[in-house]
Amino acid sequence: MNWFNIKNMSSLRFITVKDFKTEKGFSKDFDLSYQIFGQSLGSAPVVLVNHALTGNSTLVGKNAWFDQIVGEEKTIDLNKFTVLAFNIPGNGYSGDVEDLIFNYKDFTIDDVAKLFAQGLQVLKIEKLYAIVGCSIGGAITWHIAINYPNLAEHIIPIASHHTANDWVLANCKIQEAILNNSSEPIVDARRHAMTLYRTPASLNQKFNRKKEEESFKVQNWLDFHGKALKHRYKLPAYRLMNHLLSTIDISKGTGDWLKFAKKIKSQIHLIAVNSDQFFLADDNWDTYVQLSEHQLSVSITEIKSIHGHDAFLIEHQQLATLLQPIFQKTKNKNEKNTAHLVWHR
Repeated sequence: MNWFNIKNMSSLRFITVKDFKTEKGFSKDFDLSYQIFGQSLGSAPVVLVNHALTGNSTLVGKNAWFDQIVGEEKTIDLNKFTVLAFNIPGNGYSGDVEDLIFNYKDFTIDDVAKLFAQGLQVLKIEKLYAIVGCSIGGAITWHIAINYPNLAEHIIPIASHHTANDWVLANCKIQEAILNNSSEPIVDARRHAMTLYRTPASLNQKFNRKKEEESFKVQNWLDFHGKALKHRYKLPAYRLMNHLLSTIDISKGTGDWLKFAKKIKSQIHLIAVNSDQFFLADDNWDTYVQLSEHQLSVSITEIKSIHGHDAFLIEHQQLATLLQPIFQKTKNKNEKNTAHLVWHR
């Protein structure tokens, strides 16, 4: 049974990374599912897109989550690029129960980054034009960059950070407790998570204490998102993804993230959300300042929104504008970028 009910599942492809050794020290063969959009491999620059926590490899078409950015004549133009997206192993997108990971605490986000890189090797991709990642996908982008500092020309973490801060760790702990103890674990965990991904101002603007029959609209909205995720997601997948979020740390436990980040040869483009209460804009600005002091090629921009973390899924035009200078490879004479690479707050 395929619990995602995807019409274009035939476009899902599979490769195997053999005898992969995890950070915790166990070895196994990992099957990676992925999708390719745009130009055929080997004929155009390759862009790797890393999906968010409940996202997947479907970037374009029905049920796609990134088709405002990726497409023909869009910001990441499929007429000019090959766009590749892997599924995080264990996210269940293949619909095969055997692909789920039940021993979720034995797996880290660094393992995911290395698996993706080895998947690129299997596909004979030696160089990337860019790695784009949103939320936890941005953290994977960071982890790929510190493990393979010459792999990509550009790395673009969006609404993300290179280290899980204490707020993220605290909420991962709460999410884990809900997932392990609730009678409706996915529904309840998703209700809680949705309040983290938005802001008080966002919910107040959207609902304004209005009611539908006997319930407040905001309560119905939380119920809708909880039930919708239960319909398309399995509990082991949610447990794993929540755990991976808590393992974000490019310092590899040393606390010295800068030591590892300084090795990155890519151009680093940080895109923060000014109202993000999950991956804080201030943390990204601190990263920008410290990397700039070491003369790395780094820029920072902000999505301006009241909607919090989820703004990367809502403010499509802003995100497209901020990404445009990176992917607009050729310009007309005297043409200027429509977005500055650095905004001052």
